[in-house]
Amino acid sequence: MEDPDNEWRRSVPAKTSQDSTTEATEATDASATADIQDAADIADTTGTADAAATADAKDAPPRSPLERFGITGKALQWANWISVTVGIYILITAVAVVGDGFKAATGGQAEELFAFASNPLVALMIGLLATALIQSSSTVTSIIVGLVAGGLPMATAIPMLMGANVGTTVTSTLVSLGMVRDKESFRRAFAAASIHDFYNLLAVIIFLPLELTFGLVEKSSAWMSEHLVGSDGGPLAAVFGGLGTGVTTLTDPLGDLMTSALSPLPTPFDGIAMILLGIGLILSVINMIGKLLKIVMVGRAKQVLHTAIGRGPVSGITSGTLITVMVQSSSTTTSLIVPLAGSGTFSIKQVYPFTLGANVGTTLTALIAAFAFSGAEAQLALQAAFIHVLYNVFALLVIYGLPFLRWIPPWGATTLARLGAENKLYVAIWVIGMFLVLPALLILLTVLL
Repeated sequence: MEDPDNEWRRSVPAKTSQDSTTEATEATDASATADIQDAADIADTTGTADAAATADAKDAPPRSPLERFGITGKALQWANWISVTVGIYILITAVAVVGDGFKAATGGQAEELFAFASNPLVALMIGLLATALIQSSSTVTSIIVGLVAGGLPMATAIPMLMGANVGTTVTSTLVSLGMVRDKESFRRAFAAASIHDFYNLLAVIIFLPLELTFGLVEKSSAWMSEHLVGSDGGPLAAVFGGLGTGVTTLTDPLGDLMTSALSPLPTPFDGIAMILLGIGLILSVINMIGKLLKIVMVGRAKQVLHTAIGRGPVSGITSGTLITVMVQSSSTTTSLIVPLAGSGTFSIKQVYPFTLGANVGTTLTALIAAFAFSGAEAQLALQAAFIHVLYNVFALLVIYGLPFLRWIPPWGATTLARLGAENKLYVAIWVIGMFLVLPALLILLTVLL
């Protein structure tokens, strides 16, 4: 009987050289495919790790400049807050120095000096251009408060404060340009940024003529400042007056030291030097305060932002106000929301009320600056600060409160964003023309003519 194994071998066809070659090729291909898949897995793992590292780096909190001195932990937190307090002290002192310097430089003739800005449009453009260049409405409004205490006419200060509101929006617009490579993300981000532009422009269009005709904001702010620090304010005025006197008692020594150091200069150069010193300190200190508050507050601010936005207009406005008060910068607040809008996390409908809240929250800096003065100067400074507050509150109530006005800023922003996403020339014309060319041209024409 034949061996079953031999029978099985005969039943299987013998391999040809071609079959052997085919099997070898398939084995090689399979090995190569496995190698490629392994490489792809490694690349995916590496890419994921890199992306995670990038995300971690992006989400990591900013580092305090005080860390370079070896301060860490709780001591670093305390040092940050103490630095913020010292910064506020220097800010108040610097505003007072600007006021004293302006008074010394003009010799009480501030109205004549600013005669060229008696045109409200020119004053508006000065505020807009100054804020766009400095990129800080808090700085500009603080300087204006000091100038008012030093003699700047209130009629000139009001359009300047309105212009500062418009100029501050350039920061969020510049932030949106970071998404310019992705057409859809850029469209959403630019719409979220430019809604601030259109809202503040609409506020100026409505309230500047009303203010010139009826003086609503000026009269309301005068009444408030009189009842808070004036002679007819009663117990409330005594409290605020005492607070102002206490603050000036603390800040006067540093202010006197600065003015005495510059007093050997001849008039009006002593006053000019005081103004420049004060402005330089305000710029530096507000920048420092902003950085430190970002370190200690931005994490909490982001929690508030994610928790509150999307719950309705009131929640959005409140969170925008609260976050801006926390970080003391409307530019920072709006810059937080623009990337989230660009990614599609929040819609323009949700961003809109949040932005309006940021407008109100940024007015706190001018109120703090007003406490640099006492007596009659304090009343003028506080009135200028209240003008900024009331203007933003009235604009919020009128524009967002009236349905036939509420839709205009979102419509303008989405239309401009759609055009800008298709052709970046529209974006360049808007940013350069709106924030630089138009203000500079109007100011130049007024001075020359």
